[in-house]
Amino acid sequence: MPANSRPAPATCRREEGIREEITLDLRELEEYGAIRRIRGGAEPAPRRGSPYPFDVRAGSDRAAKQALAEAAAQLVPERATVAIDNGTTALAVADRLAGRDLSAMALSLHAAAALARRAGVEVIVPGGPVAQDDLSFHGPGAAEAVRAMRFDVAVLGACAADPEAGLTVAGWGDAQVKRALLETARRVVLVATADKFTRTAAHRFGALADLDTVVTTQDAPADVVHLLRDRGVEVVTVPVPESP
Repeated sequence: MPANSRPAPATCRREEGIREEITLDLRELEEYGAIRRIRGGAEPAPRRGSPYPFDVRAGSDRAAKQALAEAAAQLVPERATVAIDNGTTALAVADRLAGRDLSAMALSLHAAAALARRAGVEVIVPGGPVAQDDLSFHGPGAAEAVRAMRFDVAVLGACAADPEAGLTVAGWGDAQVKRALLETARRVVLVATADKFTRTAAHRFGALADLDTVVTTQDAPADVVHLLRDRGVEVVTVPVPESP
């Protein structure tokens, strides 16, 4: 179109109608759970908790994860023995705990490195196979190492936390380790972004009632928050950080 010309009114109306239709389609897909709206567009939101590459997950919801990590770190008392799960949200918690007077078992090499970069934390790793993507420890050997410990607090992550399906993850070996955490910690703290409550994954390792505390954002589904509290689970919500 020439620089000095203007689109005809009919063209403007047609383009506006297309934009409105696209917006409605995206909204319906988001409500269905097929996509997740992000700034400038949308991305797939797999219902079965399919694992994204670690680097992709690390860059997703970064501000929310930092806010959740700040709140979760405040739940860990000084001189506690703590377990830090694998995953990007738990890694943010490990960053917050670095330098504190703690004994910590890190369930990924990422978390171990974050905790060990400053003096203060005694860092333990369970051993066993290490996943290539997220450098997490998994399988029976890691699960037995977890069971040999007694934790004051376990900071737990999950691919999904659906009220009916329970706490689920994509990997069988990961589920074994997380199940061991539920068995050995005096206080289990799930740190999860709001989208985790609308997903399911293949391998179940527990029920929402197995949790002591859930740290999530204020946009978490209200019915899930009420259900958790009805089951005696403490729910800590943090404000949703504004998108940049």
